[in-house]
Amino acid sequence: MLMNMADLLAVANEHNFAVPAFNVSSSMILKGVMHTCEEMQAPVIIAIHPDELEFVEDSFVKAVIDEANKTTVPVCIHLDHGAKFEQILRAIRDGFTSVMIDASSLPLEENIAITKKVIEVAHPLGVSVEAELGTIGTADDYGEAGSKKIIYTEVDDAVKFVKETGVDCLAIAIGTAHGLYPKDRIPELKLDRLKEIKANVSIPLVLHGGSGNPDKEIGESVKLGVNKINISSDIKDAFYQECRKVLEDKGLREPMAIYPKCIDAMNEVVRHKINLFDDADKVKYYYE
Repeated sequence: MLMNMADLLAVANEHNFAVPAFNVSSSMILKGVMHTCEEMQAPVIIAIHPDELEFVEDSFVKAVIDEANKTTVPVCIHLDHGAKFEQILRAIRDGFTSVMIDASSLPLEENIAITKKVIEVAHPLGVSVEAELGTIGTADDYGEAGSKKIIYTEVDDAVKFVKETGVDCLAIAIGTAHGLYPKDRIPELKLDRLKEIKANVSIPLVLHGGSGNPDKEIGESVKLGVNKINISSDIKDAFYQECRKVLEDKGLREPMAIYPKCIDAMNEVVRHKINLFDDADKVKYYYE
């Protein structure tokens, strides 16, 4: 069941769970994520970054739409970290049901202005809009773009931003980073800041950089009101680490001989995240 993010997360906000946004950049990863979500009756967001869209190209989105229309599981197709207005327009033309405009590196007033411009185009077409306030860090050189310095989201800024833009959901900076953390770096989330923002903002909140953080903190963030958590590096790392093992057999060349084990390894992570976010068995709330 294809939905936009506003409708998808409204249910999560009401019932206090988080929907995982898995970054998908191949048919194998899409296959694994969708099958696991169906098995666990877990609503899902299929996120595609502009760099990933350049790789898989526009025709891939049609395959995602087809998967969403074939399942009873609520599915949103989301452009992750759109930085340019042209990227937003491309996603809308492709059939994305949600877009993110990331102008978080700009001053607050400019971020508000750009977000409003995107909303003016997206909302009349039934496309939801996510924005970001504050900056997400970067943990390694292989993840999505992030800032070397985390600028934490201010509560007053969040209130002003939501009021002036009418944005559907807001990504906040409370200490996460994109990519996988080095072994000598332990992330720590400012959960008190999250609690303050949630108390003053009624729309769903989003946590980016959800890979590699301690489960206890992530689980607590869900209880405190985060309704969408982005996962990219964790599932890709599991998939491709298994690929490296499988391909030690130099004679393998058929996809059916290579990829099933890789998908299974990735799905262990997908299941873990769904359970951690309390997303399992939540499809029932969308048919009440």
